[in-house]
Amino acid sequence: MKKDIYVVGAVIIEKGKVLCAQRGQDEILPYKWEFPGGKIEAGETPQEAVKREIKEELLCHIEIGKEIDHTIYEYDFGTVHLSTFFCKLIEGEPQLTEHLEIKWVEPNKLESLDWAPADLPTVNKLSGMALIK
Repeated sequence: MKKDIYVVGAVIIEKGKVLCAQRGQDEILPYKWEFPGGKIEAGETPQEAVKREIKEELLCHIEIGKEIDHTIYEYDFGTVHLSTFFCKLIEGEPQLTEHLEIKWVEPNKLESLDWAPADLPTVNKLSGMALIK
């Protein structure tokens, strides 16, 4: 039986664009794009996990909004349960600490990136949205 892995992703929006992060070459799913975030730790809510992960990974603080999607995707290494949330930067600018690259992308151009499969349902939802500028 495959391991269940519970993770969160932050859909950080600024000036109508979404922050996208590229996984490093030594990571699982190397070079794939994702919404920054990570594993939910014991005793954490998904919202607490998103705040902690963004503080650790991008060295900034966010405000958590509405949940966008919850997807379940079965990889060969386990079953990922991903919850994504709309987020807004409230302090700091995203810094590269774990990812190979980060970039701000317009919603209608998100599908041009090579996304991790678990992130695709959220990408599809965002692609047709006009995000607040």
